[in-house]
Formats: sequence, structure tokens, C-alpha cells
Amino acid sequence: MAALEAAEEKARRPGKKKAAKAVDESELLTVPDGWKEPAFTREDNPRGLLEESSFATLFPKYREAYLKECWPLVQKALSEHYVNATLDLIEGSMTVTTTKKTFDPYAIIRARDLIKLLARSVPFEQAVRILQDDVACDIIKIGSLVRNRESFVKRRGRLLGPKGSTLKALELLTNCYIMVQGNTVSALGPFSGLKEVRKVVLDTMKNIHPIYNIKTLMIKRELSKDPELRTQNWERFLPKFKRKNLKKRKEPKKKNVKKEYTPFPPPQPESQIDKELASGEYFLKESQKKRKRVEEIKAKQADAVRKRQEERNKAFIPPKEKPLVKVKKGNNHLGSLPLRVGDNIGMTVSCLVFSWNLVLEEETQYSIIHKWQFNYL
Repeated sequence: MAALEAAEEKARRPGKKKAAKAVDESELLTVPDGWKEPAFTREDNPRGLLEESSFATLFPKYREAYLKECWPLVQKALSEHYVNATLDLIEGSMTVTTTKKTFDPYAIIRARDLIKLLARSVPFEQAVRILQDDVACDIIKIGSLVRNRESFVKRRGRLLGPKGSTLKALELLTNCYIMVQGNTVSALGPFSGLKEVRKVVLDTMKNIHPIYNIKTLMIKRELSKDPELRTQNWERFLPKFKRKNLKKRKEPKKKNVKKEYTPFPPPQPESQIDKELASGEYFLKESQKKRKRVEEIKAKQADAVRKRQEERNKAFIPPKEKPLVKVKKGNNHLGSLPLRVGDNIGMTVSCLVFSWNLVLEEETQYSIIHKWQFNYL
């Protein structure tokens, strides 16, 4: 209560522009360690209930096989509280009703929550915990919080995290079981944990990453262990995150350049009759106009045929050949051509030395080599 009084005194101080934030009293209330609410027994209500109450809920088609298998366990768990349960596979509904032996008036509310959780894909082992006194449930509808379907799927995936790590951390910090299924998030656990789960889920749908809330919950968990800090204000310990919109605006492909301002209105566009009057076509006869249109069509066709023919002829145009590499004096590609310099003649070139070998193989495996050499001086 000291934190509440400090907040009230801060609000009364004059000259403060900013109003003090409203403090939630439920956060300041503490329960003594080891205290537990006594169970509700038949001695508290020996005469039972006056009227019969019932609740019914629908379930999807894919849950039919699982519910049919675990329904005997559901009936057994509810029979301890004297509540009847009925499964209708034709209509696809589950119904719970009270009996004359029911003494706990809140048992039917817990039975209603049980069948709601079973319809939202919560396994029976977890859903049956709702029948305990210190356990409550909360089904958060998130389908209508985000308009864009792609953004909704991304933000719902952030709740799960990689391989469900974010959801597991949230379960450990809040002591709640959380099931993300379709357009709803089902949570099962203590009241204080359900409040934190709802806040994290709604903030995630508002594009606030759950890791920020998880960090805050971890700090609160450590602060609550200290008995001195339990009654103080924790604002100075909690992190303050500022929203930063780093997304840049996409520039359009076509930028509209603003024209210079002129007080005069733009000129009136010419009508079709004005264009015909300017070209002289307005005064032509109908037959002449028709002939002119036919000639224009033929001219366009001839132009198209000419362009098409040019495209076809490109395949028959030979490509440009690379220029031949000139033979340098140092390189001799004709074999060993001897170059001799005479006294009076100057330069004599012996060119074209032809030699070939004829190899004949006979049965005696002798080879005869004939050589002819012609020298031209």
C-alpha cells in the first residue's frame, strides 16, 4: 500500500504537467505464503441446486476422432462433480448439464470451460485441470485484430517462435499452458498468469515483439522474490522500449514532376471534327474517306511485311569474318624452308619442297621408302 500512497501524493503535487499513471490495485495486493482457499464441499450447500443448467458448444470436424476416444475420461472426470456430459457426433456438439446431486453451483461453469478447451484442440490431460479451484482459463480471439492475412500469420508465428521456444518461455514465466490454434489462443493456469498472457498476445497482434514482454516478465519475477522490493514501485527497474519505424517508404517507379504554376487554364483539346477540318478530310466525300482509310491500312500492312522480311533476311546475312593474322618473318609455317643469299643474284629462295614417303608393307615385312625431292631455284 506504500506504493499506492506514494502515487497519490505524486498526483497531488502542484506544477506537474504530466498526470500520474493510474496504479492497478490488483498488482499491489499480495497473498500470504502457504495460504489456500478452502474447498467447496457438500456441507456448504447440503440442499443442492433448484434448477437444471446446461451449456453446449460446437467442435470442428477434425476433433471428432480425438473426442470420441477420450470422451469416457471426460464423463468420468465430470461425474465426480455430479455433472453429465453428452457428445453428439451428428450435430458436432458437446453438452454439459447439472443433476439433482450437484451441490457446487460453479461446477457447471468449469464444465463449460472444459468442453470449450477441448473444442479448441487442448489435450484432455491439460483441459481437465480447469476443474481445480486455483486454475482458470482464457480463450483469446485474435482473428479480427489484424486485417491483412499475411501479417496475421507472421505475428501469430512470433508467438510460437523458432521451434516453439518463445511459447515455452512464456509458459515458464506465467505458469500457464498456452495453445495457439487457428484464430484463437487458449490459456490455462492461475489468474495472474492469464492476465500476463492476454497482454503479451494482444501486444504481439499490435506488432510488438513478444521478446520485450518476456524480458519485462523475467525482471518482475526476480523483483517479486525480494520481500523489500515487493511493495515498492518497479517502474525504475523495468526496461522502456521506444518504437522505431525503420521501414523506408517505397519510391514509385513513375515520379510525377509537378509543372510550373500558371494562372491560365490549359488549352481546350481539339475535337475529332476540328482535326478533320484542319486536315481537310471533313470536306471529302464518304467514298473518298473510305478509299483513304483503305490506303492507310494497306500502307501499314506493307510496312509490317517489309519489317518482317528484314527480320527473316537477317538469318541469311553472313557474319563478319575476323581478319587473317599476318605471318611474321621469324615464323616459318611451311616447314624448314632454306633461305640462301647469292653473290650476284641477291636473294634466292628455294620454295616448295615436296617430300612424301610411300611405305609399303609386304609379307616379308620389308619397307621401301621412296623419296622425291624437287628443288626450284
